[in-house]
Amino acid sequence: MRYDVYTSPLLSLLLSCVASMIVGRVAPALAARVLTSAAVVTAAATIWSLVLLVTALVGDAPPVVREARADGHRLVDPVPEVIGLAAGVALAVVVWRVHRAVRAERCTRRALGRLCAGHPADTELIVAASEVPQAFAIPGRPGRILVTSAMLSALEPGERRVLLAHERAHLAHRHGPLVTAATLAAAANPLLVPVRSAVVFLVERWADEQAAAAVGDRRATARTLARAALISGRARPACALHFTDRAVSRRIAALQTSPPPQLWSAAAVVLALGVFAALLAADATGDLLGLLSGVLS
Repeated sequence: MRYDVYTSPLLSLLLSCVASMIVGRVAPALAARVLTSAAVVTAAATIWSLVLLVTALVGDAPPVVREARADGHRLVDPVPEVIGLAAGVALAVVVWRVHRAVRAERCTRRALGRLCAGHPADTELIVAASEVPQAFAIPGRPGRILVTSAMLSALEPGERRVLLAHERAHLAHRHGPLVTAATLAAAANPLLVPVRSAVVFLVERWADEQAAAAVGDRRATARTLARAALISGRARPACALHFTDRAVSRRIAALQTSPPPQLWSAAAVVLALGVFAALLAADATGDLLGLLSGVLS
């Protein structure tokens, strides 16, 4: 209890460092899945560790102290009171951050739902009249692809195939829920923000690889991404193929080389960090229950 409960921040930092290392070295599909899984487990372990630190204050409550002394029990203080109080404040901040992230996610889904309103249920592609070049997948049942007229007019027919294959990959592999899970994990544990950024980049790389496989031409896919980058540079704001200045060159360069390998050993290391955080939180729980049972019994 004295040490296990404090290890979640350290493991979160390690996970963030590992995330930056495996991006580009491990197949995007595998890397995105294991990073999201580890981030969710680590965030849950962090929240539970804060709960344990707050719960440890029960042993310092005056009625408990008086009863323990009257029964002749030896009081053991596993957590200093100031740390327990700080954990309570941190837990309140975590609840607020997660609530804000959930509310933002709901607002985004409602806004996307309004864009699809009025279209037949079996309509996959929605073309919106807009001078801003944009294209993105709208998750749901069924999933939709929204493309603006400016984007379609700026691309050649072959490039449109790449665009649609990219967005279909987002829908087929449920990238929306994956990014949402990473976002909530980062909201619960700010140390995991780099992991969330890595997952966002990886799902785009994943969709790039799927688009390249669908059209059978990695260089053509890279050219389409470059064209989308130029278009988004001329018209701000734009989110064609989820472009940012930091990611564009890395994604284009990746498509001009062979796909990254499936490094299961690296994936196992990432998952081990999440599992280790959960095991330490479970061990701390057992220690605290043993201490409290000795005082309250």
